[in-house]
Amino acid sequence: MVNALNYAEMRALARRRLPRGLFEYIDRGTEDEVALAAVREAWDRLKLAPAVLVDVSERRMDTVLFGRRLGFPAVIAPTALAGLVWHDGEAALARAAARADIPFCVSTQSVTPIEHIARSGARLWFQLYVWRDRQLMLRLLERARDAGAEALILTVDTAVGPNREYNVRNGFGMPIQPSLRAAIDVLSRPRWLAGVLLRQLLADGVPTYAHYPPEFRTRVTRPAIADAVRLDDRVSWRDVAELRRSWRGPFLLKGILRVDDARRALEAGIDGIVVSSHGGRNLDSAPPAIEALPAIVDAVGDRMTVLVDGGVRRGSHIAKALALGAKAVLVGRATLYGTAFGGEAGAGRMLDLLRDELGRTMGLIGRPTVASIGPDSLVPHR
Repeated sequence: MVNALNYAEMRALARRRLPRGLFEYIDRGTEDEVALAAVREAWDRLKLAPAVLVDVSERRMDTVLFGRRLGFPAVIAPTALAGLVWHDGEAALARAAARADIPFCVSTQSVTPIEHIARSGARLWFQLYVWRDRQLMLRLLERARDAGAEALILTVDTAVGPNREYNVRNGFGMPIQPSLRAAIDVLSRPRWLAGVLLRQLLADGVPTYAHYPPEFRTRVTRPAIADAVRLDDRVSWRDVAELRRSWRGPFLLKGILRVDDARRALEAGIDGIVVSSHGGRNLDSAPPAIEALPAIVDAVGDRMTVLVDGGVRRGSHIAKALALGAKAVLVGRATLYGTAFGGEAGAGRMLDLLRDELGRTMGLIGRPTVASIGPDSLVPHR
């Protein structure tokens, strides 16, 4: 039974279960972690303005994204190591998303193939990193489409790898680097060792990047040695145009922080953007996404779908994002912590907590529906 009552308790449970290196890979930021601290402070600075004497006896949290109804305004964000925090963790997380009636976004660097995740019954989105071999990349998109992915998210804020120094020390970067320190770390977490790593090794061997073509498939302990499937640092708006022509469903760009980039995405025929600083994990001088959100919504929010991610810890944060004009949030670390401690049940518990907190917040600020949460739900910034 997962009895955590909030995000902080779920994080603490995950920290006790996971090897330190793996936990820090999920939990920490980059360089001096200025951006990571700023993300939390930005959410906390926003204050809600309650409207009283409003009938909130029937609160509705459902919403619509790209013509499809969601149980509440959230999407499970793509994360690279979900399959290593729990055995078959990506499928477990997808099943929790299905029960919550929200989409699950599969990562290009998932260790579980999208075809297997699709059997969870979840509504799938697919996140793409651009490979140097564009034809192989386009075949991957066909594979995602054939597996039932509804929407495509192109991550655009990782042209080069971030400077996460703690990963170098503990060996749990991407790729994972075996070392004596990492071995001692793993041995100190026998439940994870037996329940995740050994089960994985016995069932399928050393985890691989499941979406790489078979001839280039690489263990997570080795870099992608073939140039064809290296992440490309030459990605441009020309690639966006090519992907727009190739992908028939909703197409989003993730990692937008500037108004001019949001406008250019609109001009390129993009259906939506995710305002994101990669959770404070890439550029340590990046602003929190929630601070960049209002100007971007003002510029393009009436003509395209704007989402936001980064540091969502409470249902009240979802309400704040909606008040600033986002249509939904992407949730990453929170559900990974839940999965790490309790698999599908843990992820489901975390989603239930966020949903319940959102409903409680709506009642306390006098907003009976998601659509009724607007700018007047926030205390004006002075």
